[in-house]
Amino acid sequence: MKWVTVSHLPQHKGETVELRGWVQNYRSSGKIQFIIFRDGTGVCQAVLFIKDVPPEVFEAGKRLTQESSIIIRGTVRKDDRAPGGYEIGVKELEIVQIAEEYPITPKEHGTEFLMDHRHLWVRSTRQAAILRIRNEITMAIHQFLQENGFVLTESPILMGTSAEGGANLFETTYVNDEPAYLSQSGQLYVEATAMALGRVYTFGPTFRAEKSKTRRHLIEFWMVEPEAAYFTHEDNMKLQEEMVTYVVQRVLERRAADLKVIGRDTTMLEKVKPPFPRITYTEAVEMLQRLHKPGDDWDPIPWGEDFGAPHETVITQQFEKPVFVEKFPAKVKAFYMQPDPENPDVVLGADLLAPEGYGEIIGGSERINDPELLKRRFEEHGLDMETYGWYYDLRRFGTVPHAGFGLGIERTVAWICGLEHVRETIPFPRLLNRLHP
Repeated sequence: MKWVTVSHLPQHKGETVELRGWVQNYRSSGKIQFIIFRDGTGVCQAVLFIKDVPPEVFEAGKRLTQESSIIIRGTVRKDDRAPGGYEIGVKELEIVQIAEEYPITPKEHGTEFLMDHRHLWVRSTRQAAILRIRNEITMAIHQFLQENGFVLTESPILMGTSAEGGANLFETTYVNDEPAYLSQSGQLYVEATAMALGRVYTFGPTFRAEKSKTRRHLIEFWMVEPEAAYFTHEDNMKLQEEMVTYVVQRVLERRAADLKVIGRDTTMLEKVKPPFPRITYTEAVEMLQRLHKPGDDWDPIPWGEDFGAPHETVITQQFEKPVFVEKFPAKVKAFYMQPDPENPDVVLGADLLAPEGYGEIIGGSERINDPELLKRRFEEHGLDMETYGWYYDLRRFGTVPHAGFGLGIERTVAWICGLEHVRETIPFPRLLNRLHP
């Protein structure tokens, strides 16, 4: 008898199969028992009729509790009324373990309670669907980049320098008593490997010691950071546009059932196709000033200040697709961004803002390639040559125009899934007030 998964049941209609998983819910009605069965790939209904199984099997079924682990064998039948659209007519039931009283019941629970039990909450139908969508997003990114000639390389997690040159760092002590920092970004290092391999990307955890409690921020999150030699600002935005479109369309195609489980209205996602609208930072500031009304819970900003989350939300509400905001003031962006040759007060960089109020999911730019200009930026930002000398070497030995970006996985998952908070986008979120479980 073949061991199959719930996700593959449509391929085995009418066959006798074996399923291995857990009891999500159980109810009995005299001579019939109903088991809502899950195995991580989906859920289905398993039915035990007293007349179809030996007495010991029916009695064993009565012992089942929520999250008991079981192996069932039976016939696959199509049933549109059943969860997942299929059910199993059980012939055999093997109990692996009878679970103790499960703390997360079908009743309503508060957010803090669920977060305290995150190690169990991830088993719920909704959370499992979100994590499968996250996996699809991650795999789509890898496939897109690989098919476009990008090589996966690794950047260190323990760093001797700050990528952004700012605060909000997690500092620790290295084995030789030197200060070390948890990575804020792998960008500086993929700039180095791009000079070796042409097109590269890193994909890993990053850390920001920000005391933020917004729905968009995590202390620990994952980023994909492509970098390409000889790429311009325009090339960079085109790559972002193509990658985001590829990811969204693949999720729509392959994870339609999971999107339905979480109640995601896909109308807006279906509109995610090139070209994406573009506005300059200056146009965005003017837009905010024009849209602001007395009583709004946000204030417009003067030219030269960076956007906050409310400003990004207002901007995205004016568009049905992701929108590029480009050419920010140099003073609000990182030291390594290339100035616009037509206006050196702004940089050749852009933020990609997701629609429906989700805000920034990508930040990217063309990088400074001129050694002397980079040296001046070091001085302006108080960065010493001893620490950043290796990064300066990249401009001394074979410098070329190059560009790249960073996409935050959790914000992207939140947008595609239509989630209210990023805490649901990763198995074990690290928030301002949460380090456990």
